[in-house]
Amino acid sequence: MPELPDIIVYIEALESRLLNQPLEKIRLASPFLLRTFEPPIGSAEGKKVVGFQRIGKRIVFELEDDLFLVFHLMITGRFHWKKHGIAVPRKYGHAAFDFPMATLLLTEMGTKKRASLASFRAALTRENHTLKRTLTDPHVFSGIGNAYSDEILHRAKLSPVKQIKLLSDEETERLFHATRDCMAEWIERQRKDTGKNFPERVTAFRHNMAVHGKYRKPCPVCGAPVQRIVYAENETNYCAKCQTGGKLLADRSLSRLLKDDWPRTLEELEEGRRS
Repeated sequence: MPELPDIIVYIEALESRLLNQPLEKIRLASPFLLRTFEPPIGSAEGKKVVGFQRIGKRIVFELEDDLFLVFHLMITGRFHWKKHGIAVPRKYGHAAFDFPMATLLLTEMGTKKRASLASFRAALTRENHTLKRTLTDPHVFSGIGNAYSDEILHRAKLSPVKQIKLLSDEETERLFHATRDCMAEWIERQRKDTGKNFPERVTAFRHNMAVHGKYRKPCPVCGAPVQRIVYAENETNYCAKCQTGGKLLADRSLSRLLKDDWPRTLEELEEGRRS
């Protein structure tokens, strides 16, 4: 953990580089970095840095208009001074703070993210259901819902009907990263789309989603047509090639109706459409 000497040196280095510089943009790779939502993080963008403070082991960025960014680096959190616009590292990156001459990266190696993975696995395996059902259960993962569960499972390359108990450790970790990254990405996208306006267009269907609401449209990864399972008032969208090894998942109503004529694979589906 960075101690007093490290914190002081960080502050001196930041002060010499960033004092009176505008914070152009904040790019969050993990929504879990934030501990407060009022005022929104975007309100810091465009504000000049007017000073730095230390509160215990916390580093405080003082911005114009009485705004403050407070960082606790915990055990393995670190700042890095990099070229302007550099991407946030996928594996260890938390956030990027873009200034006119460079980008300040915030990373965290190891322990906390591994703890997050352990917590994710514990919640995931509490009961044995399908991945789709578990991701959309608000008692397990609040806030994901139907649309984003499709996007997460597509990114993780996992079947929506796969049973939790059949997940390997590698698949569980893949799902964890897909969940975290997908939600963080969509938070940032919707912030950008809304800008300073009030968010009037609140919808589960987004034109730039990969699979949700894209039935029969090409998968952006492999080009195969997106498939769906319809049930009640919801539907699950997925890519058979990316997620189920080319197998079509049985739609409860259609598969019962078609019985032996129900196509089992993408190849059978294409043959049926050509005949």
